Amino acid sequence: MEKNLMFHTYFQMHSILFQVSCPKTGTRDWSLRCLRVVLTVSSLITLFHLDRNSTDGWGPFGRGRLVGNVNPWPPSHAAASGQTQSSGLNMEAGRRWEEMQVDCLVNIFRRLALDDLTLSVPFVCKCWWHASLDPSCWRLLDFRSLDFMPWSPFSRSFTSLYRLKTLSFSHFMRLVVDRSRGSAEELIFPLSFGASIQDLVYVSIKCPRLKSLALPDNLMVEDDLRIPDLVGSWRDLEQLEMETKPSSFLRVIAEIGRDCPKFSRLKVRGLIDKEDAKAIVDRLPQLKHLELSKSYLTKDELVVIISGCRKLERLIVRDCLGFQADDEVLRLTSRITRFEHEGSKLLDDYGYETDESEQQTGFFYW
Repeated sequence: MEKNLMFHTYFQMHSILFQVSCPKTGTRDWSLRCLRVVLTVSSLITLFHLDRNSTDGWGPFGRGRLVGNVNPWPPSHAAASGQTQSSGLNMEAGRRWEEMQVDCLVNIFRRLALDDLTLSVPFVCKCWWHASLDPSCWRLLDFRSLDFMPWSPFSRSFTSLYRLKTLSFSHFMRLVVDRSRGSAEELIFPLSFGASIQDLVYVSIKCPRLKSLALPDNLMVEDDLRIPDLVGSWRDLEQLEMETKPSSFLRVIAEIGRDCPKFSRLKVRGLIDKEDAKAIVDRLPQLKHLELSKSYLTKDELVVIISGCRKLERLIVRDCLGFQADDEVLRLTSRITRFEHEGSKLLDDYGYETDESEQQTGFFYW
């Protein structure tokens, strides 16, 4: 009950503070942002202690946990304040945020989003700033959750705090990637804004340990041709997401099959033809998760994939054109743990098969 109450209180405070804006500038007030982060850290510490008897990972933060009996305050400070470990974390007046142990701060900061890591944490105190520079805080680089338009609250706050005239995605990406110091494991590029092939090249050099990559969907056709060589440089790659199928898709699959032995998850959207289906089956025999939602996919190609990818555990083909999940498809997918096909249909809403050239672009209108 106490743990559920803390979850509810934390998310309620988080939601209220996140929505407060400064009426003069239209951006989030910096002090409220910092307060939100402090409340986040405080709640996380309390939750860790409430969860001290658990042996498994838990809940919304997922990526690791503190040891249950760890005390984030230095022993000397705990003794001076008359507190013992069994008394919990009651954030009393004698305890100062800057005196928290760095390893505990790092363990919590690595659960924060990039906007908090760049706009809030470094400005609370020097201890927090130093802790935020730990490479493990920058293993998950999700740029898609940020708005890089010049008038966005994030861009305006960043340029104000760092005294910049403008903010470009490339400059921000390089700042964040450099802070990861080669430890980044998951990188999600923004959609349709800012990212270039030069950014991909930079990431391929600076982030050799990537396990999960979500590509941008705005690359030029000539840039698509460079994707296979870049993807093949990530030997530990396990997951790849492509919102639009590149013209070099067959080569991408071939490179992954040859150079990425741990690869098991693929998401792509576009026209999936016979060659594509055969390449997926032949080159990715270890594939466990496949998502082709909002693609042009006929029943023949779907059957090829289902029959050939024997290790599939999850197949997501929602809102596709070209097939309906009839009895044969349902029988073939009965061995797959999770099969989602809702919204897929043989014809479009006007009774015509969709032109394949339209599906190649990956854009849909229903």
